[in-house]
Amino acid sequence: MELFDIYRQLGVSRPVYELGETVLASLRTRFDAIDRTAEYNQGKVLAAMQKNRVNATHFAATTGYGYDDEGRDNLERVYADVFHTQAALVRPQITCGTHALAVALGANLLPGDELLSAVGKPYDTLEEVIGIRESKCSLREYGVTYAQADLKADGSVDFDAVRRAINERTKLVTIQRSKGYATRPTLSVSQIGELIALCKSVKPDVICMVDNCYGEFVERVEPSDAGADLVVGSLIKNPGGGLAPIGGYICGTQECVDRCAYRLSAPGLGQEVGANLGLMPAFYQGLFLSPTVVAGALKGAVFAAGVYEKLGFPCVPPAGEERHDIIQAVTLGSREAMVAFCKGIQSAAPVDSYVTPEPWAMPGYDAEVIMAAGAFVQGSSIELSADGPIRPPYAVYFQGGLTFPHAKLGVLLSLQKLAEAGIVTL
Repeated sequence: MELFDIYRQLGVSRPVYELGETVLASLRTRFDAIDRTAEYNQGKVLAAMQKNRVNATHFAATTGYGYDDEGRDNLERVYADVFHTQAALVRPQITCGTHALAVALGANLLPGDELLSAVGKPYDTLEEVIGIRESKCSLREYGVTYAQADLKADGSVDFDAVRRAINERTKLVTIQRSKGYATRPTLSVSQIGELIALCKSVKPDVICMVDNCYGEFVERVEPSDAGADLVVGSLIKNPGGGLAPIGGYICGTQECVDRCAYRLSAPGLGQEVGANLGLMPAFYQGLFLSPTVVAGALKGAVFAAGVYEKLGFPCVPPAGEERHDIIQAVTLGSREAMVAFCKGIQSAAPVDSYVTPEPWAMPGYDAEVIMAAGAFVQGSSIELSADGPIRPPYAVYFQGGLTFPHAKLGVLLSLQKLAEAGIVTL
């Protein structure tokens, strides 16, 4: 049988398949570079596990208070070594990336302090955490003020605006690495390092926190290598490797992480409590697999950009540009095109492939959002998914794929649905 025969069974037409093969042939050099980064990061993770003598006893389940949970405590030592930080908090009790960020912000900001976003408007779900949009228990309600330095028109950091925004009340600067629901360039670790150096030069004691979601293991270094006091992310994105069913991490200085632990549990308890509930095998193995899984997702993102650029759709980043996160933004120009794209991604899923995604008023967002995600772990962004708010410029954000062949199928079926809807002509 030809390779195309299985694609035909999955709903891909010959013209779509042949376009994909043409694009794929042009990407071999890019894919080789991604594989070399994955090999480096695999070694880094393995070295941290060996240094901390991971063994079968670390996989034992704990319940209740979780006192003396050596598997949990050792996993946090592994994370601290991988991210080259003094300490780490890695817990199933952290429910998502937004929760991890809220814990880090709430723990390290006190009434009268000011939070500064150095990269413009933060991700939508943080608006209520901060109090930009009114919400119970927001930072604003607790007396924390907010300022932001907008990005330049080209999406780059406005260093002069950041310098002007830092004042005597600025306690913490937050830096969002990934683009979120914006068609701006993702920040590289090098760019983040420059920004942190600027902030520290203006106010040496300011805390610099990086929202690292979607960026882990994309480069050979992490923001913590570039001077970040805190790096924060979700385990159902990159570092969970598709196996972690829940959880988040916070890595950073001992002081900052200690405060986060007290905020997550209770003052005086900190990291001493929090049972692992039998999730240690998934957490350890997910981290071990993460560099390779991230490589597959990156290849899928590059392939998506290559396909859609060929058809004239604006892509951020372009197929030929170096990557700093796993997200691929494709500006489709209409509600109908976004819906068709997401239908294609959903139809490629191993779970709920028969479901038709529809836009809906998702909590935490100010516009209807369409999401395609047939995942083994609900909401897992390292698995194949696509989503976006239904608003101009009508950009869809494609990410994930536990393997490149699955990501490739998703891209081809998204194009198939656009063709069947008469939105593109091949």
